[in-house]
Amino acid sequence: MKRILLTIAFIIFANSIIYSQASKFSYLQFDIAVSITGNQDRDNYYNDSESTSSNAFFVPNGLGSQIGYGVHYKKWATLGIHSGIDWKWDHKLVAVPVFLNLGLSPKVGPETRIMLQAGYGKGFALGRGNLNGAYKKLKLGIGSDDFILFVEISDYAFPLHNEKSMGAISFGITLQDFFYYKSEEN
Repeated sequence: MKRILLTIAFIIFANSIIYSQASKFSYLQFDIAVSITGNQDRDNYYNDSESTSSNAFFVPNGLGSQIGYGVHYKKWATLGIHSGIDWKWDHKLVAVPVFLNLGLSPKVGPETRIMLQAGYGKGFALGRGNLNGAYKKLKLGIGSDDFILFVEISDYAFPLHNEKSMGAISFGITLQDFFYYKSEEN
């Protein structure tokens, strides 16, 4: 069933790209994010006065960047193919997701949009042999047409270091550029 849905989505996406070349309703999206994790050394802060650990509940755990290209309808709905690279420090993991991204960005003010994006595809670990699995993500953000601040939950469904999957919570920014044939605003 998943393969049928992915095949249908790919066919729609391919037809949209072909059509978008004529009517120019495509978009380009760039994300950069910092993932966070719970601070395991939080309790050790008060016991060792020379410790470099922090008493923060959450600490940075990685960096990630993604780029995507697709089609949009009046900046409100998007469908694209995205890829990027994620680096998780604690797990010594570098992974590459390749996924379809479906987004909704309704206006909630004159210059403000709320963005909700869901992605599903495949994730590949670099330098770990044949380690790969399903990749899923959910992103919620707020901003303007071109610049959005977001929080994202993502998961690589492959086992590493006695964990069933590699999940992350990330905060970051999205830069988008929408292309039109006509200078028509929504």
